[in-house]
Amino acid sequence: MTAIGIAAPGPPEVLQPIERPIPSIGPDEVLIRVAAAGVNRPDVMQRKGLYPPPAGASDIPGLEVAGEVVQVGANVRDPAVGAKVCALVTGGGYAQFVAAPAVQCLPVPASVTVEEAAGIPETFFTVFLNVFQRVGLKSGETLLVHGGSSGIGTTAIMLAKAFDAHVIVTAGSAEKCAACLALGADHAVNYKVEDFVAATQAATQGRGADVILDMVAGDYLPRNIAAAAVDGRIAIIAHQGGSRAEVDIRAIMLKRLILSGSTLRAQPVANKGRIAAALRSQVWPLFASKRLRPLIHARFPLVEAARAHALMESGQHVGKLILVS
Repeated sequence: MTAIGIAAPGPPEVLQPIERPIPSIGPDEVLIRVAAAGVNRPDVMQRKGLYPPPAGASDIPGLEVAGEVVQVGANVRDPAVGAKVCALVTGGGYAQFVAAPAVQCLPVPASVTVEEAAGIPETFFTVFLNVFQRVGLKSGETLLVHGGSSGIGTTAIMLAKAFDAHVIVTAGSAEKCAACLALGADHAVNYKVEDFVAATQAATQGRGADVILDMVAGDYLPRNIAAAAVDGRIAIIAHQGGSRAEVDIRAIMLKRLILSGSTLRAQPVANKGRIAAALRSQVWPLFASKRLRPLIHARFPLVEAARAHALMESGQHVGKLILVS
């Protein structure tokens, strides 16, 4: 089969088509003929040599796919051969075939194309786990999302609005702010010209955000603490701005804040299966009712994965980038 390999850590051009054997599957796995794969920031980090795959995972990048099940393991009853699914994987998505744990597969939602479905698993698993399960965003609360125009950000906007929360986002241009507002965000802050702490306080009449979804970290942490409401919760899912911060612990105590940190890729299959089951029962009906729909910015042929990575690193996209097999 054709796959995309990383010749050596480096720029997008190190992504090159290679030939690999079709993966074998275990008793609890399925083999998927990949129609499309999502491109995510962790793929970029892996390509640069900064995010190695977990032990036992494929060295081929790609954390989410959609396609047709063509083989099932001995213990698998659902999904069946022939089913159209999207799946979260620990690697191997940039290929014509990929093995996936059956419990990490979900049916392609009603009203969604297979290509669109490829952009669902990584961001929806991540946002649902961190925003709803770990820090418990509730109807009527305010969510502050950093990087509102990213795949994670656009998913967070759509999910939070679907569950009747208020949403404030930060983005790096007037155009991206406008795109976030068009997607449903209540307020958008251009962080290059505005102070997001002051803007958040103004938008909430001085109360602050109940939940903050942060992929920046670094010096954003003390500012997030300042922007948070009393009894607020801060969910950190990446550290693009650095892995260290200096904070005043008294502010955390006085506001009774909860700080949550989480990664998804290295979690056990059972954990991911529980997230998948929750998504199927609580979120998948929102696709059927068309309250949710993946936001796809651009599609590229699989063999042009380098172009997709270059676009992602440019930051000139709103929503997801998809590779089509």
